[in-house]
Amino acid sequence: MKITRRFLLAFLFLPPLTLSSLGSQAPNRTYTVLVGTYTDKTGSKGIYAFDFDPSTGKLTPKGLAAETPNPSWIAVHPNGKWIYAANESGKQSTISAFSLDDKKANLALLNQLPSEGEDPCYLSFDKSGKYLFVANYTSGTVAVFPILRDGKLGAPTSVVRDAGPLGPNKQRQEGPHAHWVGAHGNAVFVADLGLDRVLLYRFDPVNGALRKAPAPDARHPFFSKDLDLYPGTGPRHVAISSSKTGHGLVYVLGELDSTVSVFITTIEGNYSGLPGQKITMLPTEFTGRNDAAEIAVHPSGKWLFASNRGHDSIAVFAIDPQKGTLTPSGDFSTGGKEPRHFALDPTDQFLLAENQYSNNIVVFRIDPVSGALTQISTTNNIPSPVCLAFLP
Repeated sequence: MKITRRFLLAFLFLPPLTLSSLGSQAPNRTYTVLVGTYTDKTGSKGIYAFDFDPSTGKLTPKGLAAETPNPSWIAVHPNGKWIYAANESGKQSTISAFSLDDKKANLALLNQLPSEGEDPCYLSFDKSGKYLFVANYTSGTVAVFPILRDGKLGAPTSVVRDAGPLGPNKQRQEGPHAHWVGAHGNAVFVADLGLDRVLLYRFDPVNGALRKAPAPDARHPFFSKDLDLYPGTGPRHVAISSSKTGHGLVYVLGELDSTVSVFITTIEGNYSGLPGQKITMLPTEFTGRNDAAEIAVHPSGKWLFASNRGHDSIAVFAIDPQKGTLTPSGDFSTGGKEPRHFALDPTDQFLLAENQYSNNIVVFRIDPVSGALTQISTTNNIPSPVCLAFLP
């Protein structure tokens, strides 16, 4: 069979194969959920466990899974056995590795290392699951940790600091602020809120080294250079997908101006350099303070969800299947204050929003036709919930 460039590009931009992408085939069972919290002055002790029942859309508390300071981001290893947490504590920030007792939903600490920067806020893995990437917000650094055979973290193989012109917001963009890191093949993207840019790095899976991407390279049919945002956007998180025509799509959530910027490649992997579309996440009549927080593409490719802190809502956009551009299709109250994060469940039927300031998690059913959200259940008395991860 002859493999065309069009076919190859379409294949490379398919989302990773996960339980979420196989949601329609997921068994009718309960899932373990881990919730990270801020522990400073909140009464929280760390990571909490819950059972989620997709037949009812309800969470059932299972108690404290691990006592650990400020686990503001949790990443579940692809093997489902190891859990990694970013302990966001300024100059004392660390990354913790845990092993999982699935039956008891308890986490046992394997080891803990300095995060190689201040205030780690996002963790992700390379495609092999052999390395952990860390975005350190305050210091603007990205670190790479090897994952050893027993799940422990080894000494970092690479630490880089984002660099480039700063954005115009003097209070929030006074320096580089790495806020998200994600690998796609051997390309690593870093959303830097301070630089108004999504930086492109190359990753060497042999030695775990990150290096700044050189000039456009035809051997890498992804985006071949940094993605520049309009001044004052403040990129926070990124979602990557593809259109039915095989175009690569990068959706960038702008924390500072509450927007989603859409970058679209050609079939050859090239793009214009600036967003092909920029769209607000807020209704026109809203005038209050708002900080955008989380973004996700539904595994069906039909909708994009993004959360607002201030307006306290989830904005829903319909995705054009051919072009990948966005059309607003509604915004829905999160039933609480400050939805810093949300997650889609493994069956693709529900969206779970963690409201940091109202100490609750609200479960919404996703309409399979329109993408509209309907509130199903609320779990209260969760101190400062800020991230949520499902176990496979």
